[in-house]
Amino acid sequence: MIYPPLIGAFRNGAIPPDAAILRNSRERVHEMPSQSVAQRHHRLRPRVPSGKGTRMSDIPAPGPARHTLLEDTQGLLSGTVLVSLSVVFLHGAGLFTGQIAGLSLVISYLSGWSFGAVFFLLNLPFYWLAFRRMGLRFTLKTMISVALLSAMTEVWPHLISFATLHPGAAAVLAGATAGAGLLALFRHGASLGGVGIVALYLQDKTGFKAGKTQILFDCCVFLFAVFVLPLDKVLWSLLGAMVLNVIIMINHRRDRYIAI
Repeated sequence: MIYPPLIGAFRNGAIPPDAAILRNSRERVHEMPSQSVAQRHHRLRPRVPSGKGTRMSDIPAPGPARHTLLEDTQGLLSGTVLVSLSVVFLHGAGLFTGQIAGLSLVISYLSGWSFGAVFFLLNLPFYWLAFRRMGLRFTLKTMISVALLSAMTEVWPHLISFATLHPGAAAVLAGATAGAGLLALFRHGASLGGVGIVALYLQDKTGFKAGKTQILFDCCVFLFAVFVLPLDKVLWSLLGAMVLNVIIMINHRRDRYIAI
């Protein structure tokens, strides 16, 4: 505080305004003996105006870029073409994979039913979860992707045939093409339903990587396949699933790709 004699001197002009302020500041310093020098200097230091002295980390990052309709269209088409080709590789060598697609292949081998029809039907129960948890936009893109994949897998056998296809080559090619296709779908806000919906939901909510969730489900599919398919087919299929999941785990990073 400023004592009364000092106020009178200030009013009489004996003490310039700046000197009065300086003397007041000094008296305030003496009234804070318990504070450190650094704390006192911090309290007396003038505040930096807004916009000055701001660190780069304090500046908010721009929001994610949104894909256009054309970009989403090519993303969904590219993704489903690649994944459907991976199904052709697997089917040509009598192999399978994980997730709903792998389960659909195993069922088609055992029953003789079309892969496309089985895959489409198995995905139906998951659309409600997709709508409730991931939104209408994601659900519609996923439904379109599943329908496209089901249709493409019915068309490719009439256009592509293999005179020789080693199971090892089929496994690696299937894993690589499926991984690239799923990445395209994920980055355009879609999936191929089933476990892909659950995997993306868990990654968005908990940070648990989508590839790890898929591996857990793959273990269940492969355990079932051991009892119904030849062991060598199961082992080659395991190689393809490993290639697929490694590609997803390494490349599907939200912190490195923020477009939606």
